[in-house]
Amino acid sequence: MADTAQDKTLPATPRRIEKAREDGQVARSRDLTHLAVLGSGIALVAAFAPELTAWLQALLARGLRFDAAAIASPAGMGERLADLAAPMLMALLPIGAVTALVALVSTVLAGGWNFSLKPLEPTFEKVDPLAGIKRLFGMDQLTNTLKSCLLALILGTVGGTLLWLQWAQHAALLALPLPEALATSGTLLRNGLLLLCGVLALFALVDVPLQRQLLLRRLRMSVQDLKQEYKEVEGNAEVKGRRRALMRELANRRMLGNVATADLVVMNPTHYAVALRYDEARGGAPRVVAKGADLLALRIRDLARDAKVPVLQAPPLARALYAHCELDQEVPARLFAAVAQVLAWVFQLRDAVASGRAAPAVPPVPEVPADMDPINQDKPRQEPEL
Repeated sequence: MADTAQDKTLPATPRRIEKAREDGQVARSRDLTHLAVLGSGIALVAAFAPELTAWLQALLARGLRFDAAAIASPAGMGERLADLAAPMLMALLPIGAVTALVALVSTVLAGGWNFSLKPLEPTFEKVDPLAGIKRLFGMDQLTNTLKSCLLALILGTVGGTLLWLQWAQHAALLALPLPEALATSGTLLRNGLLLLCGVLALFALVDVPLQRQLLLRRLRMSVQDLKQEYKEVEGNAEVKGRRRALMRELANRRMLGNVATADLVVMNPTHYAVALRYDEARGGAPRVVAKGADLLALRIRDLARDAKVPVLQAPPLARALYAHCELDQEVPARLFAAVAQVLAWVFQLRDAVASGRAAPAVPPVPEVPADMDPINQDKPRQEPEL
């Protein structure tokens, strides 16, 4: 059963927010973009006002100049219009390019850089009328609509009030010479646009965090969504268990393959088995190449016998090695003496077999420090008698 809006009460996780960005869902503020475009346009016009004024005067004078040839040849009117439009475009294109760049930068500042083609992919939901009606009357759409209506009302009120207060100055422009009238009207227009920019700036300060909150509200999750995301990230428990079992099996296979290269296997008859190897060329202490308990210990014993590797029953040493040594780790220093005893017996056994002499009949009984044997650590400490 699909989760309803009432079920989605948990905040979005970072992974859900990242997936939303990949799908093109980013908080964008139109008011900030409008402010950036209008402000940059006003700034450009104000910065280059003298040059633009002189250029417009020259263009206007050129356009109003009487040309008898243009009247005699109507086809020349198109050429004259093209000659006048080309300079106008050359002046407007830089302003348009700068404002477009500013709009892009403001969009990136609001929601960060994000490039995604997902919104362009055709989906049935985009043409589904029910989904469209739901979006039309959704909380996000109603919020944006009310905000836009409020912005239009405030801008209209501010603009109308400004015109009402300055109507006398605008009427006085008719009595001024044309250059002075143009300069005064430009100043009045600039002041009015700056006031509108101030109103847009206030709305942008509210709209930027509002759009982020609306996006996070759309991305809210239910408990089922969190469980599904956890499964996607961590993986199914059964699959993870099978994967761990497979990894243990592969590790055991590699470890059991080292038993044939060992010099000795020390056992605690049926519970522990530890395979040791001493590399004279490498030096250092003997290393543990395989170890196991219970069934794995019996498997190590069988492989050692098949490979003609000596197997020595030394329960204390087997327990100590199993407890204090990891695979491919050197024997601890406190067990050097015990391991040296059993390895000496192994080398004597090899020499006897190679020379045809009688093998040593009695295997050694290595001495293991009492605190290294786990069985002694498990026994409760007895208090001394008084």
